[in-house]
Amino acid sequence: MTQQDEDKRLQESLRQKTWDETITKDSWMVFRVMSEFVDGYEKMAKIGPCVSIFGSARLKEDNFYYKMASDIAQKITEIGFGVITGGGPGIMEAGNRGASGQGKSIGLNIELPFEQHFNPYVDKGYNINFDYFFVRKVMFVKYSQGFVVMPGGFGTLDELSEALTLIQTNKIGKFPIVLVGSEFWSGLLDWFKGTLLKEGLIAEKDLSLFRVVDTAEDAVEHIKSFYDKYSVSVNF
Repeated sequence: MTQQDEDKRLQESLRQKTWDETITKDSWMVFRVMSEFVDGYEKMAKIGPCVSIFGSARLKEDNFYYKMASDIAQKITEIGFGVITGGGPGIMEAGNRGASGQGKSIGLNIELPFEQHFNPYVDKGYNINFDYFFVRKVMFVKYSQGFVVMPGGFGTLDELSEALTLIQTNKIGKFPIVLVGSEFWSGLLDWFKGTLLKEGLIAEKDLSLFRVVDTAEDAVEHIKSFYDKYSVSVNF
């Protein structure tokens, strides 16, 4: 998107709308949102137990974390789970690649003006497109039994925060969350402890909502041990 396009978009958003324009646009948006929920629910209800893998779309095939994400995904399928990603390139592609041919490989794609497109490793029938981030996040959370968070940018932090908040507030069960890469996450975790915890904005127990690991084996073992402990039967 060019600067001129961005300026036009901003000007349009600031333009005073008539009452009819506002009502019509908002009303039709409700139906578009409903259709995304219905389509997502119908397709995702069939997938069985899955783990979501979050991470950057910008990391290439030769990146260390791309390779690790693929390895994690493959190992996840070996213990009976499918894999859900955002369906795009980078870490998402790596996750679907590791799961492809081993277990279910699901992609929840989002329409973006740049960097997002379906990768070729998503199973046919499980490449679902979304216009709305919040609908897509509902699908991630509702149909995942665990979350593996690889290095990423704002989108990855948004997905991590969503999962942590819902577990912290008991809106969903205490599913395992794994942060991969202690060096990458160290600055954020220092801020959690040195600022959020120190200021009383989170509780000490909130820091136990996730596990930080540096190997694919440790990532998958944390998820496996969680479900072994609670005697959850995992199958397709």
